[in-house]
Order: sequence, then structure tokens, then C-alpha cells
Amino acid sequence: MSINDCRRLTTGLILLATLLSASTLPAAPNPNGGQWPSIKYEKYKLKNGLEVILSEDHRLPLVAVNLWYHVGPMYEKPGRTGFAHLFEHMMFQGSKNVGAKAHFRYLEAAGASDINGTTDFDRTNYFETLPSNQLELALWLESDRMGFLLETLDGPKLANQRDVVRNERRQSVENAPYQLPEEVMTQTLYPAPHPYHGVVIGSHADIEAAKLDDVREFFRQYYTPNNASIAIVGDFDSAKAKQMVEKYFGPIPSGPPVPPVEVKTQPITQEKRLTVTDEVELPRVYMLWLAPAYFAPGDADADMVAHALGGGKSSRLYKKLVYEQQIAQDVDAVRYGLKLGSMLYIQATCKPGVAPEQVEKSIDEELNAFRNHGPTRQEVEQARNSIQSAMVFRLQKMGGVANLLNLYNQFLGDPGKLDWDLERYDAVTAESMKKFAATTLTDNSRILMDVAQGKKTIDDPPQNKQPEKASTVASLDIQGQEWRKTPPSPGPVSAFSLPVPKQLTLGNGLTVLLTEQHNLPIVAAKVVVLGGNGDNPPENRGLAGFTARMLAEGSKGRSALNIADEMAQLGAKLESDSDPDSSQVSTEVLKRNVGADFDVLSDVVLHPAFDNKDIERIRSQRATELLQTSDDPYALSRRVSQRILYGDHPYGYLPLGTEASIKNTTKADLEKYWSTDYVPANSALVIAGDLTEAEAKSLAEKYFGSWKNTGKRSSVPEVSLSPARSIYLVDKPGAAQTTLRAVTLGTQRSNPDFAALEVANNALGGLFDSRINMNLREKNGYTYGANSYFNYRRGTGPFYIVTSVRTDTTSDALREMFKEIEGMQTSPLSASELSLSKEAAARSLAARFETMPNTVATTSDLFIYSLPVDFYNKLPGKVDAVTAADVERVSKQYFVPGKMFIVAIGDKQKIESGLQELNMGSVQLTNFDGTLAKAGAPAGSAK
Repeated sequence: MSINDCRRLTTGLILLATLLSASTLPAAPNPNGGQWPSIKYEKYKLKNGLEVILSEDHRLPLVAVNLWYHVGPMYEKPGRTGFAHLFEHMMFQGSKNVGAKAHFRYLEAAGASDINGTTDFDRTNYFETLPSNQLELALWLESDRMGFLLETLDGPKLANQRDVVRNERRQSVENAPYQLPEEVMTQTLYPAPHPYHGVVIGSHADIEAAKLDDVREFFRQYYTPNNASIAIVGDFDSAKAKQMVEKYFGPIPSGPPVPPVEVKTQPITQEKRLTVTDEVELPRVYMLWLAPAYFAPGDADADMVAHALGGGKSSRLYKKLVYEQQIAQDVDAVRYGLKLGSMLYIQATCKPGVAPEQVEKSIDEELNAFRNHGPTRQEVEQARNSIQSAMVFRLQKMGGVANLLNLYNQFLGDPGKLDWDLERYDAVTAESMKKFAATTLTDNSRILMDVAQGKKTIDDPPQNKQPEKASTVASLDIQGQEWRKTPPSPGPVSAFSLPVPKQLTLGNGLTVLLTEQHNLPIVAAKVVVLGGNGDNPPENRGLAGFTARMLAEGSKGRSALNIADEMAQLGAKLESDSDPDSSQVSTEVLKRNVGADFDVLSDVVLHPAFDNKDIERIRSQRATELLQTSDDPYALSRRVSQRILYGDHPYGYLPLGTEASIKNTTKADLEKYWSTDYVPANSALVIAGDLTEAEAKSLAEKYFGSWKNTGKRSSVPEVSLSPARSIYLVDKPGAAQTTLRAVTLGTQRSNPDFAALEVANNALGGLFDSRINMNLREKNGYTYGANSYFNYRRGTGPFYIVTSVRTDTTSDALREMFKEIEGMQTSPLSASELSLSKEAAARSLAARFETMPNTVATTSDLFIYSLPVDFYNKLPGKVDAVTAADVERVSKQYFVPGKMFIVAIGDKQKIESGLQELNMGSVQLTNFDGTLAKAGAPAGSAK
């Protein structure tokens, strides 16, 4: 949720004068003598009470529109839990002048990204980032549903969205590991009748009980201009934006005053212990406390204490439980800021064979030490630096800035509280953190919950088959608005061109790609090495992934903990990973620390230690990660589908490999793979951010110029397969939904038909307004969402259609899905569908360069897939040239129902007979690793 996402949007001492030397964010004076970032903005209020916040940023031709309604579950009535979230869905169903289900269609056709709405306990927000010449379109859409939604709300729409929300609950809560226990934990922290007790998504019973009159009453009371604020950030002219805001929102009448919520969150005075069962492979321990309200005194201490205890690899609990004792697979501590009292929780997943009591004891030992002695000076600095750097990193997204302005506005009454926020973190000391832990994180004031392996408890009553009949309702009294029926025309198209990276080659053969972005003092970089799990030898399927993982676990001069501490002190990020085609080590850092950051980055790539103790620790973690894939239906369906599609080809295995390969990998294997593949000729250093070409070249030469490993560029994996049509059923008894994945061979990323394929996929399942999603979600209410995509690779990658559906609709959903696949060949795209799919593909490309890490990822593809450096610069023109005939041609080649197989993860007893009746091939019971179950034996969790 957005407030949770924003909990780390704070800054501190690291942002000195050099922070803003090249920034578009002006500096504000700090009484402590430094300079702090400040977002230049203007706030004013319309006569109807709508608060308007404007902030110009002309670095990209994008504009973010972010509208907050100051209502969430905090305002819900008893028996109506989840109502605020349900209404969020109703806001996308079409207003008077926009039309039914057209909101996403207009925005996707305009090239918008980040289109959505979210509900949190204290607010509901709606947002979109789109090309700046389409600002008026966003204001038309948002104002029309604020002023003209009421008369379009009817029974069928409500019934449809009740189904969608209940499917969302099944997918995100009941069919996801640990989510039901977390719901119980939150309800215990905020006992009824506290408004947070119902949690955001609510219960099935309350969602099903929502009536049309409830929806209309909720709209009249809360969805009014006097209970809302809109933030607009990006490439626009403020004077013109003000005229547009007045035009679209000014005529909407103010609503009734919002009654205050008179709730006092009751303290916990005695420890409460719970044990909740869930269908998970590993137990988990939770500890939960009430914490000061968001931005109240002590809130910053809570945030920094949480980070010091469990905020990453440099934290106390990670060092003890994961690194030293190796009794936990993961550990985290989080402060979640809320208006009526925040929560602070610690969670730790037990390693196989480790009892929760052992993990709890170790956590308590660290808590007691923290209460008694407080944090070290280093822990204070690392927490502050990590929190503040995260704040600056998130300022890269215009939508993130817009949301931050609204956040401060709602909770503090002033969008410009960034400086104040900085200062409250500056004021946190070791002593204040110790005091907070000693007085707030006590045994008697906590909830302690163990999640044990067992049966899920799900209350899922049947749906109401009789939707309410539509009835007339008076619209708001807004006169003379006939002009709203015509969508606004876009403004002049920006002359902006997508960036072309500068390329150079070092003397040792290392490719360097640089995209300069000087709006913020941030640098992101990635060392990309060709050869991921698609390059693994048959005897060691996870070797590339294991090797990549080891790089951040120790160099010859730095231990794993040294690396974690050093990066935390810099406020930097460092991650290493592998995918089917490449291995990467990536980083993000403030420019002032880029030299120290590159020193660590180059050290882990060029001088890995492959220490035996670290190998055994990571071996255990990877084996546990493989085990946990069976908990998540989406991860499991991906694992099974890859194995069935590719068989024993390297692409058929996860980067984790297999149970056997994890067990058998040796130090010699890792060293051999590193020395063979990690060579300059097979690698690229990709950089984006606040560096000139001279600075980037100097850094590359200094830190990577000595890389002398010899070798050549990895070859492209060859794929030649003909998948047979069949249904592979993985039995998950009691599953809340059926997860479906239709699979076939796709194509290579270098395919010259790439533009046509993207347009075709957009129409089929790549957009919200695509054929499959509109059928399965909006027409039939089978799912929370369905999508399709090409998983492009150097070799031939897969094509997927993925969804999770209500169990009793499994066969119907598949039937409708394949009807839409066939329709791509028998029912060519209409002119409007073609236009929508093309505009969405071409006009949204600028968003790929909105942040430095996004730019690095986008640019890395040029090296991995041997694309020209101006590929993205020329891509919009190629998309614009796609014709309906092109889409029909590639659809007939790649969307072939007879060549698709299906993976179904669900309750065999409830879905098998329906699957057999589809006549889509034999139904074969399949193990968790993608192998077929033996005849007469139940499907097992073979690894």
C-alpha cells in the first residue's frame, strides 16, 4: 500500500550541500548548517474546497496526476469492512461522460503508465503518469468520476466488482503464503470495534453484503472536492494547469462536512500469544507492537529502531539469525505509519527443522540487548543513511513525488514538510532509540504469533446470484456541462527523443554504456555478464545463479558483513542475481559516494572469495528458496511450465537449479564458471545518472580497467521444441483459487517483428483493456486480473497467459481464454483496438527512463540482446508503422491454441472433471518440479 511504501521516504545527514549541486530540486536552508532537498511546489484551494498542489519538473515529457480522497477503512461502518476498497474499484466502472469501463482505455491509448488506485487504512488514492501533452485528459477523467459517477452506479456494476474484489482477496490473501495469519495479527492488534480491525480488503461476507444504497451514500459523503487533494507533478505550465483544474473541477459542488473519527487506540498491557496454521513449508515468527502515530513524536525513532533491528543485511537480527546462527531464512523489521496508531513488527521465517521457539529466543536476546544498551553509533548512522538515501532515490519518479506531496498534505496539512521530516530524523540519537525500545518494545505490550504448517481457515460464502436492479438517482447539481461529453484533445507533442546511451570500450574489451541524467545526484550502475541459467551445464543447472549470488557474499578483501555494513554506511544498494540470459551485480548510490560505491562493486565482481563457509550458508538458503516455491501458486506455475516447455534444456530450470544441483555445487565449480564467463569481453558496465562521459570513463578505467580475465562473448542458447497440447494439473488441496498458465514457445528478443508482437500482445492480454482481461475480469468476474506476455530471451523464450480464477469457474475461464486466443486470428483488430495497442506501446516508452535503475535495466537489454544503441530511440516509429495485417500475421504465427499447453494449480477434486470435459488434451497429474506423477501415486512435491 502506498503509505507503507512511503514509510522510508525520509532523509537525514547524508544529504549535504553536494546532494543538490545538479538537482532540479532547490535547496532549503537548514539551521544545522547543511542544505536539504526541497520540492518546489504551489498549493491553493478551489472555492469548493479541493486542495491543489502543483510542482513543475521538465526533465521528461511526463506528468503525474495523483488524487487523494481522505477516506479509508478508518471511516468504515461496522459490518461494512472493505467498503472503501470496494468503492475504489467502483470508481473505474465509468462515469456519465467517460462511459462504462473506458477509464483505462483512454489512459492506455494515451501512453499512460502507473495507472491505478490503492486503498490504505487512512486514505484512498488514484493516479496515473502519462505524456505531458495529455494532462487535460487525466483531469477530464478524474473530474468526471468525482462529479458525474453517482448516476451511473448500478446493481450490475456493483455485482461485477464484488466478484472482482473477492477474487482479489482469494488471490492476494487466501491463496498467498502467510497472508491470512498476518490478517489475524492485525485484527488482534486493533480489536473490534476499532476501524482498522476489518483490514483494508475486508471480509467476503461484508463485501457480498454491500448494497447499492451503501455505495451511493459513501460517494455523497466522502468523494467530494472538500475531502480531496490533487497533486500534479511534471512537465507542464502552472498557469495553464490552473486554468484546466478550474475548468474541470471548479464546477463540482462541495459536499457535506466529513465527521471526525472519535477513536482511541487502546494500548496492549499484557502479552498476547497466537498460533495460526497456514499451508506453508516453513514456520514463521511474528512480533508486533503499537507504535506512535505517523509523524507523531517518537515515530522517527520507531522507524530507525526497526531499520537497525531488521532493515537489511547490516541489521542486528539478520547478522545473528541469518548469518551467524543460520536458524532463519529471512528476517525483517518494519514500522508501518498510520494515523490512529502505527504498528511495528518483526517477522522471521524459520529454516527447515528449526522450531519457532528457537527463533523467538534469539530475537528476544537481541531485543533485550538493544533495550539495555541501545544501538551503536554505527547502527544509528547506517539506519539514518539508508532511510535518507531511500528518500532521495524515490524522488526519481514523478508519481512518487506527487504521492509524497499528498502524503504530507493529508497527515501534516502542508505539502512542504520535507525539510521538517529531515530534521526529525536528524534529531534521533542512540539514547532516544534505546529509550523507545525500552518503553515501547516490551514483552507485555506485544503480540507474538507463530505460523505453523497446517490447514488454512477460509470463510468464503457463496456469491449473491441476483444483482440489484438498477434504479434512478439524482445527479449532482452541475449545470452547463455538455462540453464534458467530448474528450479533450492532446496538446502539442513534445520534441523529446528517447535517450541513446554513449558507448565506449575499455582496453580490456569491457563495454561501457552511459545514459546521462542530471536531475538528481544519483548514479545507478550494473555489471552485466552474458550467460545465465540458459548457459548452465547439464550436470549443474543452477551454477550461474549460485555464482552470481556468491559475489555479494564476500570478496578476498571484504566479508559478507563488511560489504553489508559498508553499503549501509554509504546509503547505497548492492544486489547480485541471475536470469535466463545474464548475471548482474547492480547498485544505486548518491553521487557524492559513487567512488566508494564503485570500489565495492568492482571488488565483488573482480575478486570474489567463494569462501567455503559462505558457500554452505548460501547453499542452504537456495535449497530453502527452492522449497518455498511450492507456497506461491504463481511461482510454482512458472517453475512447472518452464520444465514442461523446455524439458532438459537449460531454460527448463529456475536460476536456483534443482535440489541435486544445489547440493552438489562445489567451490571449484563456482570458480571455474566465474573465470570462464566473468570476462570483460562477455560483460558490460551500464551506468545511468549524474555523471558526465569523462567522469564515467574515469570511474570505469579506475575500477574495472584492471580486469584481465580472458574469454569471448557467450553464444546464444539454441532452442528447438514442439510442445504438445495437454493440461498439467498440480494438486493443491483446499486452494482458494485455481492458478492458470497457458504456455507456448514465443520468440527471441532480437526478432525483427518485435514491434508487431508487442502491439498484438497488448490487444490480447498485455493491457488492462485487452481482450482476455476484459472478458475474464470485467465481463464475467472470474478473476482479479489476467494478462499475457512474451518472456523474450536470447534464445527462444516462452509466451505466457496467466491468471487466477475462482475455483468453480476454472473450466469456464479456460474456455473463454481460448476463445479470445482464437479470436486474434478469426476476428482481426478493429481500428480502435489497433490504435489503442499501438499508442500504449509507443507513448509509454518514456517511463522506462524515469528512474536511473529503470534506465540501466532498459539499456542493459541493448547489450544482452545485441540491439543497436538507438533501438529505443527508433522504436516509436516502428510501432507507429505496425498495421492490422502485421498483427494478424504474427497472431497466426505465435497465438496458436493447438500448440499451447495449460498448467493448472488448484484443488484436483474440484477441478479435474471440468478440465477433462474441455477436450484440450489429456489431464496429467504433475509434481511440483514439473515432472509427471507416477500412475497410481498422488502428485508429490518432487524437487
